[in-house]
Amino acid sequence: MNTDGRGTELGRYLRARRAQISPADAGLPAGTGLRRTPGLRREELATLAGVSVDYYTRLERGRETNPSPGVIDALARVLHLSGDAHERLRELAELASGRLTEPHPTTEFTVRDSVLRMLEALRPLPAYVVSPHNYLLAANTPGRRLMPGVWDWPAEQRNVTRYLFLHPVGRELYVPWEETVAQSVAHLRAVGGRDPNSPQLAALVGELCLKSPEFARMWDRYEVRERGGGSKRFAHPKVGPMTLTYEVMRLARTGGQRLVTYQAEPGSADEAAMLGLDTAARSARP
Repeated sequence: MNTDGRGTELGRYLRARRAQISPADAGLPAGTGLRRTPGLRREELATLAGVSVDYYTRLERGRETNPSPGVIDALARVLHLSGDAHERLRELAELASGRLTEPHPTTEFTVRDSVLRMLEALRPLPAYVVSPHNYLLAANTPGRRLMPGVWDWPAEQRNVTRYLFLHPVGRELYVPWEETVAQSVAHLRAVGGRDPNSPQLAALVGELCLKSPEFARMWDRYEVRERGGGSKRFAHPKVGPMTLTYEVMRLARTGGQRLVTYQAEPGSADEAAMLGLDTAARSARP
């Protein structure tokens, strides 16, 4: 029997995703009467995946910690997991079995000098560096001004997800807010992938669950989606509305730090607003 919590994280993921699949989603008749269980019942999922109910129950309860790749793929099929969500299921299964060891916790939050120089070289594009759990570690001037107020917090509180839910500007900055925060929570689930028992992650999630019912609800859904780029709409209090594209790049030999950069279509109103974040770019404009 697993006693170190690794198998229980796999069980939590399975329960959360099972609750989101309706009988109709799985191709089952709706039936009659009130269902006490949200989503699929254990018996239904086990049958559809081709495993015994007892075996599946032991998986959810952390008593079975060595599912085969075939079982994992069958569960992913029934639960409609693909991409990052399917990969997350594989990782948790490997972690539960001991085939994948948890990384050693890192206390390294120092950003390399070469990366700091690169941040400055990227101006006037807003850019910043985040830790694996979305803590802001460094930024250039426009990157700092992109998220007003977050840099006023102590270093240990400067977290992008925390900012979205708990800072009054963070709740107004992104349009639409609900979509942005859902993506951020799903991304936090993804980047926490191989280290679900991280004390830092646990402290962040504990605080947000306590202070934000919206975060608690989204966290319990266990959506997993790692973002590597896209676009965001801002209602910025200083430079006005703008839509920026962004890219996320992993930094080698940093324990999971990521460089996030923003840009806009050249010559557009979005670019003009973005350039307003940088004092040097603003003073150079005619």
